[in-house]
Amino acid sequence: MKNEVKVHEVHPVRYHTDRRNFLKISGLSAVGVGLLLVGCNNDDDNTTIPAASQLPGVRNGVFDLGGGDLGVLTYAYALEQLEADFYTKVVNSSQFTTIFNADEQSVLTDLYRHEVIHREFFKTALTGALPDPGTQLLPALAFNYDSVNFNSRSSVLNTAKALEDTGVGAYNGAGKIITNPDYLLIAGKIVSVEARHASAIRNLLNPGSVDFAGDDIVDPITGLDTAKVPSLVIPVADPFITTQFTAMYLP
Repeated sequence: MKNEVKVHEVHPVRYHTDRRNFLKISGLSAVGVGLLLVGCNNDDDNTTIPAASQLPGVRNGVFDLGGGDLGVLTYAYALEQLEADFYTKVVNSSQFTTIFNADEQSVLTDLYRHEVIHREFFKTALTGALPDPGTQLLPALAFNYDSVNFNSRSSVLNTAKALEDTGVGAYNGAGKIITNPDYLLIAGKIVSVEARHASAIRNLLNPGSVDFAGDDIVDPITGLDTAKVPSLVIPVADPFITTQFTAMYLP
């Protein structure tokens, strides 16, 4: 006699609870693997250190993200600073508990915590990997959100959608630039978290739809997420970043 597989209807309340727990677990998974990257300093055999001329640092009075693996990590650190700062402002907005219901507040708070973890993770990792973090670590960036109304649900969620979609494309596009397999593994784990963020935001904007895997972010033929090189990503993030920097050695 064959075992029967019973399909249970998903109760709406249980769905929301499971989604919140899933976001918590997926975000924290990156923390554990973070220990691996922190340990990969510039003495490791499989770490590629770019020429001194391409290391992150100030050039002609402006910080340049640098090239090679460390340039990619610095680029990711810049994007994570932006996302962490944005969600910090979202959850601390005076209207946060007014314009978002309890479930939405929980999701956005989880995303805030994840992005802060990611930001601090890259800061710690780069501090351990850069030859001279005192001069080569990207400083704390400053941001401007004149285009965002933090008292508007639509404005906040559509901005979050743009940032999350851009983040996923950025990690996917940077993957082919990374030469250190340990760094590539970390990037792969973090982009999986960012993709869940993008899906969660799209579901808040259009619940129960297929927007979580829309044709604008998933190629309908290959089934793969979009991938964008830094030169295509930075202009999207640039309007929010007031600190000037360059990326001369990234594609």
